[in-house]
Amino acid sequence: MPLMKSWVASANDANHPFPLNNLPYGVFSTAGSEPRCSVAIGDMILDVSTAEAEGLITLGDEPLFDLPFWNPLMEQGPAVWAALRERLTALLAKGSKEQNKVEPLLVPQAEAQLHMPFAVSEYTDFYAGKHHATNVGTMFRGPENALPPNWLHIPIGYNGRASSVVVSGTDIRRPWGQLKSPDHDRPAFLPSRRFDIELEMGAIVGTPSDGPITVQEADDHIFGYVLLNDWSARDIQAWEYQPLGPFQAKATATSISPWIVTKAALDPFRCDAPPREVELLDHLKDCRPMLYDIELEVTMAPEGKPASTIARTNYKEMYYSSAQQLAHHTTSGCPMNVGDLLGSGTISGPTKDSRGSLLELSWGGKEPITLDTGETRSFIEDGDTLTLKGAARGDGYTIGFGDCTGTVLPALEDPYAR
Repeated sequence: MPLMKSWVASANDANHPFPLNNLPYGVFSTAGSEPRCSVAIGDMILDVSTAEAEGLITLGDEPLFDLPFWNPLMEQGPAVWAALRERLTALLAKGSKEQNKVEPLLVPQAEAQLHMPFAVSEYTDFYAGKHHATNVGTMFRGPENALPPNWLHIPIGYNGRASSVVVSGTDIRRPWGQLKSPDHDRPAFLPSRRFDIELEMGAIVGTPSDGPITVQEADDHIFGYVLLNDWSARDIQAWEYQPLGPFQAKATATSISPWIVTKAALDPFRCDAPPREVELLDHLKDCRPMLYDIELEVTMAPEGKPASTIARTNYKEMYYSSAQQLAHHTTSGCPMNVGDLLGSGTISGPTKDSRGSLLELSWGGKEPITLDTGETRSFIEDGDTLTLKGAARGDGYTIGFGDCTGTVLPALEDPYAR
């Protein structure tokens, strides 16, 4: 599919992340205004809530955009999702007869503050990238036992905290927790010394389910995707995770990018999963290309200094797709809700510079990386800003998500001071 031309000139730049082919969904406000639903087009934002109030968008008898999140639209299902995309395309396409009505509803992105684009119902994070799982397993168990026996058969995951999911630009406070030193018998309660990121994609469930669903049904139920940073305190994790897995180490925050890129916008970039080492059980088998060719990048900027790119990889490196993760989640009869968020797991590639976490990049702290500024890092230091970027590149256009950024603040001096 080539670039679709818009009357918003900036949307026709081949390198701009928000062409007419994209039309991602977000929530914005301007000085003195309340947050409301919006769509990114070029370097502008279309105020969708006002467009609906003025009759430019009508998708039913009741308003869908009078609340500052996209869950009400998700609840309407795929037919209404498609109808909205078709209507937005008609309003913003070059030659639109309604341009004069739409233009007053555009706001420069530079003047807008972005908010959480949807209300997160529940959050599950997976461990579904083979390169990442192999790297981490090799560090802790050796290459011969890198992958657990179940890994090639099911997408492993854990239930995280929906309350900790925040939008890009939110500062992240370094967490306290129990840390265990090999030189001491007892743990100590201290700020994390091995704070890390995980480069992930997040899939948003748009259609609820109550009972097992197929991989194809799961794919149909996904509304869209965001970039996702699963902030991780590795030292807290090392002490707590036996025998039930991650808990407080992953509860500090999960950052997501501000724009939901719809599945329709990503359809031209579908690709197959890597070859299976063992045959999956029937209920998890691939039924069509379920991954996407999305270039991913991580940058780190020390306080007051320019950013350095520390990793580049691609979403197509995942072993399990979000559809397989969602289908697996339902096998026990677990209901899934509108607004559920599924983290893909860390997306690492086969080379050192494609590793999606500092744990891997520095090989557990033994091989610190060197930034363009000359500074070295094994894990995140206070004041560091970490940014995830993602782009799918088509014929003369780019599909972007908006940056997923967070700056790490020092730990509280005394977390129990009142």
